[in-house]
Amino acid sequence: MKLGPRGEQMAADYLTQRGYRVVARNYRCPMGEIDLVAVDDDTVVFVEVKTRSSDEAADPEIAVHPEKRRRLTRAGRHFVARHRLHEKPCRFDIVAIVDRGDGPPDIEHFEDAFPPAAGRR
Repeated sequence: MKLGPRGEQMAADYLTQRGYRVVARNYRCPMGEIDLVAVDDDTVVFVEVKTRSSDEAADPEIAVHPEKRRRLTRAGRHFVARHRLHEKPCRFDIVAIVDRGDGPPDIEHFEDAFPPAAGRR
């Protein structure tokens, strides 16, 4: 399995073990893609997964640059509208995984990593 899909599976497993319910994977719409959509208590959580094979890549907060945040926000709004979840609280998380392949991966979860991006809908 390639690094990206493997990381998304690890992130889904990690979140599930912590009580989240993963409700969508690789949600695609005309506005963009969301790696994972999960529910944490009553909150809809849009999760961007960043998987690396070493510590040398940029920090995940930097890797999710402003344009990526805008696309995630638009895709999140699309998901909310399509599933009629306007009354539910939402947030954007990042799960950063370093999988060196020689042991268990390092997983870091950034809850509420960034606010919805402003701009056109």
